[in-house]
Amino acid sequence: MAFWSSPSLPLLGLLSLFLLTTITTTSAAPVTTTPIRLGIIRKPSPDNVPIFREAPAFRNGETCGSPAKDHQIHVAMTLDANYLRGTMAAVLSILQHSTCPESLVFHFLWSRFEPDIHSSIKSTFPYLNFKVYRFDANRVRGKISKSIRQALDQPLNYARVYLADIIPTSVKRVIYLDSDLVMVDDIAKLWEVDLGDKVIAAPQYCHANFTQYFTEAFWSDKSLAKTFDGRNPCYFNTGVMVVDAERWRQGGYTQKVEEWMVVQKQKRIYHLGSLPPFLLVLAGNIKAIDHRWNQHGLGGDNIEGKCRSLHPGPISLLHWSGKGKPWLRLDSRKPCTVDHLWAPYDLYRSSKHTFEE
Repeated sequence: MAFWSSPSLPLLGLLSLFLLTTITTTSAAPVTTTPIRLGIIRKPSPDNVPIFREAPAFRNGETCGSPAKDHQIHVAMTLDANYLRGTMAAVLSILQHSTCPESLVFHFLWSRFEPDIHSSIKSTFPYLNFKVYRFDANRVRGKISKSIRQALDQPLNYARVYLADIIPTSVKRVIYLDSDLVMVDDIAKLWEVDLGDKVIAAPQYCHANFTQYFTEAFWSDKSLAKTFDGRNPCYFNTGVMVVDAERWRQGGYTQKVEEWMVVQKQKRIYHLGSLPPFLLVLAGNIKAIDHRWNQHGLGGDNIEGKCRSLHPGPISLLHWSGKGKPWLRLDSRKPCTVDHLWAPYDLYRSSKHTFEE
């Protein structure tokens, strides 16, 4: 049974449930764990890379195929020092709720080689099967326009555009995930989504005002506005996507997205980072999946980051998209209620404290 496979529980009940089950395993994922060692795993680095506890060793359940490499699930994320704490929590949540955690392969993209971050992952997750790839920021520096939030302007935010070109061609399918989320269900369920002839699968939101994602300059230009002719475009969030990497490569989708980034530099047709060019290329032509896989917007709006409540319905993934990040609000002692759902997955240990074995 998935962690939250039943209809949504009242928020108070969810909070109590999460606060009582910090780093445990679910009945859906019978795994063997080793105790967390409450100690400083390594010394603080000059770059102030956060220090984390060592995570448990999660093992495959009896129903998993053997050998694990024949049933691999590929997950891609970016690596950035500012979001590393979120990345660690996301990885822990995925492993904890997976029935076959040893079948997971993580593909991390970073802008430059940072040995402290690499060693931090190794020490926090000694058993993790992962690879790290360099994303050349020069590929997008001349194509990025200023957006409404500085974080959206960072080159690494555009790495998802080039994902299929960076990971090995042997990887035919990959799940891309942002670093500000936690999984509370078995990722294998998301992996097994039938994409049909679509390039990506993601929750889409047709009730959202789609026109707001583009400027008046876009809609007033007849040649641009007709981009969506013959499509029923709906908003989808690029922080959670199942990508047919092989079809992406064959269809030249990297180049298609890049072309819109060039138009943006010339005509200023949208305000939000890397999302709009994805919408221009793919909106109305994706595999729509259940909203439970992206309970997004928990970080609040993109300007003030005000608190938001959970949406009704079952939940498999909680996503703090928006300005506010749970670790920052918790540290400031001004958390939103939903931030307490992220806290049980936080492996961070402040360097101001000392822990004995």
